[in-house]
Amino acid sequence: MGSLIFFFPHKGNRSIRWYTVCICFLELLLTTYAFCYHFQIDDPLIQLVEDYKWIGSLDFHWRLGIDGLSIGPILLTGFITTLATLAAWPVTRDSRLFHFLMLAMYSGQIGLFSSRDLLLFFLMWEFELIPVYLLVSMWGGKKRLYSATKFILYTAGGSIFLLMGVLGIGLYGSTEPTLNFEKLANQTYPVVLEIIFYIGFLISFAVKLPIIPLHTWLPDTHGEAHYSTCMLLAGILLKMGAYGLVRVNMELFPHAHSQFCPWFMIVGAIQIIYAASTSISQQNLKKRIAYSSVSHMGFIIIGISSITDMGLNGALLQIISHGFIGAALFFLAGTTYDRIRLVYLDEMGGIAIPMSKMFTMFSSFSMASLALPGMSGFVAELIVFFGLITSPKYLLMTKLLITFVMAIGMLLTPIYLLSMLRQMFYGYKIVNVSNSYFFDSGPRELFLSISIFLPVLGIGIYPDFALSLSVEKTEVILSNSFSR
Repeated sequence: MGSLIFFFPHKGNRSIRWYTVCICFLELLLTTYAFCYHFQIDDPLIQLVEDYKWIGSLDFHWRLGIDGLSIGPILLTGFITTLATLAAWPVTRDSRLFHFLMLAMYSGQIGLFSSRDLLLFFLMWEFELIPVYLLVSMWGGKKRLYSATKFILYTAGGSIFLLMGVLGIGLYGSTEPTLNFEKLANQTYPVVLEIIFYIGFLISFAVKLPIIPLHTWLPDTHGEAHYSTCMLLAGILLKMGAYGLVRVNMELFPHAHSQFCPWFMIVGAIQIIYAASTSISQQNLKKRIAYSSVSHMGFIIIGISSITDMGLNGALLQIISHGFIGAALFFLAGTTYDRIRLVYLDEMGGIAIPMSKMFTMFSSFSMASLALPGMSGFVAELIVFFGLITSPKYLLMTKLLITFVMAIGMLLTPIYLLSMLRQMFYGYKIVNVSNSYFFDSGPRELFLSISIFLPVLGIGIYPDFALSLSVEKTEVILSNSFSR
């Protein structure tokens, strides 16, 4: 349906926008309907399966299905993409191509989260790269070509390892290649080979998550991309790496994952501290928010490496929580730039009074990001803490040390977020633009912000709904994988 955009008149920007928004909203309604009436939350097996023979001679199938692990990211993808198309309303240059690329990203993301065939998983993973590259390189800032090239080099380089892993798994131990997730989950490998496969997939997912030191593409890309693209990057694209770690590395290579978990735990703790410390020194508003995203990904890494139901559920809840909060912060940063045309914090100041609605929304989502009780970020990070503390895999001293490092990271978070708010909204007005640019948030921005804030508040007050999506599946992953 997205390709029909090219049949619209070249200057019909309004009709193109409404068509894109309607497609996204219709897809979201269909997904929500399927979830409400056809998805069984307490069933850990694959549901709503679609299986067609694709390449008969090689036994490759177009195999889709959803379970408790994928339903949350799928609903998040539909929600954030719909709002991102509304956020892209001011885009008028090459509007047909821009909105087509956003719909192409939507297709790739839904396809990846619902893939039940490893080759299809790889193709959807690759399908995402070209739309992001074009969106950044054509509608980005002054250094857009540099940022887009850096993004494609990092992610395409990681994809080489993903392809090698897919081919290695498919061709191992049988005359006929098998890439069905259900069959591969019961496959056993020699220890060395399993570790090799694990490292290959890990490198690919570590680039997309990102895990330090493979994170340097993210601040540059977020710093230059249009804020509607940033919503998709922060809200969904980063979560693809975390999803891949659980879906592939944990399910298919449990023994290798168990050996790598202590190192994962250390890297996650270092990432929280390092990215938070780096964020404090960033004067570019979007880069500061980007480094805060890298820091929050550290909690996902620690939750995955805890090898407990609670830790893994906390990591999956953090995926959903940060998807909302990260998308909202980049949207507000972009709309603020549209008004004052400044991106460096040391050039801003004193805009709380003329832009009071923007100030209120920015402050609310900043509080959510620093894990204020009653918000989704607090619940997710708290559950990760409990998952780490209750993990039987680690010694008490190790758990206390990692918890102490995580606590330091949580103390640094309000420092860089509150100082960001102070530099933007308080103090003397040092911006050198006329007051005519200082119009406050309009109905579209308010609707978008409130739409994202409601689930952030809802999950914070009643997290059981979001946790119930994945709790059955995480129990199956841990019991089946780590008991064999």
